Amino acid sequence: MKLSTFLGAALLLSLNAYGQLVISGNENKIDLASGTPTVVLGAEEDSLSLIDFSDFPPKVRHLYGIPNSVIGPPSNIAIAPNGKLALIANSLKIDPLDASKYVPESYIHVLDLESDPPRTKHVRTDLQPSGISISADGKFALVANRASGTVSMLYIDGSSVSHAQTVSVCLPEENISDIAIHPDGSLALASIQQSGYLAVLSISDGQIQVTDRKISVYGKPYRVVITPDGEVGLTAGQGYGSAIDSDALTVIDLKAKPIRSVDYVALGAVPESIEVSPNGKLIAAVLMAGSNLPANDPHKTDSGEVVLLSRKGTQVEVEQTLPVGPIPEGVAFTSDGEYLLVQSHPARAIWVFEVKRKRLKDSGLRIEVPGMPSSLRAAP
Repeated sequence: MKLSTFLGAALLLSLNAYGQLVISGNENKIDLASGTPTVVLGAEEDSLSLIDFSDFPPKVRHLYGIPNSVIGPPSNIAIAPNGKLALIANSLKIDPLDASKYVPESYIHVLDLESDPPRTKHVRTDLQPSGISISADGKFALVANRASGTVSMLYIDGSSVSHAQTVSVCLPEENISDIAIHPDGSLALASIQQSGYLAVLSISDGQIQVTDRKISVYGKPYRVVITPDGEVGLTAGQGYGSAIDSDALTVIDLKAKPIRSVDYVALGAVPESIEVSPNGKLIAAVLMAGSNLPANDPHKTDSGEVVLLSRKGTQVEVEQTLPVGPIPEGVAFTSDGEYLLVQSHPARAIWVFEVKRKRLKDSGLRIEVPGMPSSLRAAP
């Protein structure tokens, strides 16, 4: 079942209800299907897809000409808790001196979801803004700047977003990729991909400070999340083996003093993104599982995988693994927890699964988007 696009005032009214919104970032300028990021010469413009799950099947609206990128974690979109705005990282641009290459960009799109059509403004960060997290009270956001090794704090006041602070966290080549803010706003976890640890940042009086705590994790951490109850941090990323070795989810106990990693849960080969359900009891991870390998690689596969895990406290276990489209990028639960969305980059489509009693059921719905879907975030 394929989903067509609905436009108009009815959709805008639904989006302005601040519920059940999912945003997909769709890129056209960088393709992953060959097994390595390749610039697409003369590519069409990038876009966003606003997906309204207040009814099923959902309504979809596409917004064109908003640059975004597949290079970086699929968490380069964040939606404010009140649903009034979204932040979208513009991480990369085509090199003006060589159209076959890309170079870092340095700003965030601020998408005003109360306007019709939604308007965009810009706010500057540091080089290659990537993972974004907005605080539970909606007053600030943190951005991991991958090519600078820094984190930027942005203040949010209604529809106004301003740069407040940037702090150095690691060397640029260590690749700070993602960041997650604790629900009480007191700390944040940042994934330092190439050096294989999570940095701990303290937050107080509207300022961030890098602590000396480095949390040991499995492999190269990429996406990082914190459960809604604030008790557990989770991260996953590729290990140092081949693209067919099983990788693992790291579980961090945030109630421990000091906080520490307490478990590793095997997932499968090359996790790209992870997400926690709104009630904090389920975790979804998407795996490349060989689908991102070159066509001539003997381990090349036609499908990625989605893994559903259950959680009780710090105890996490795998419940189910299902095939999805190749090169899955983002994964997101709808804000009511009833559906799970999984992007497939080369298929230019989003798979929709029903979520019931620790199980996923393929709904058969494929949401087609006008580009290669690269990032995904649901309203909190």
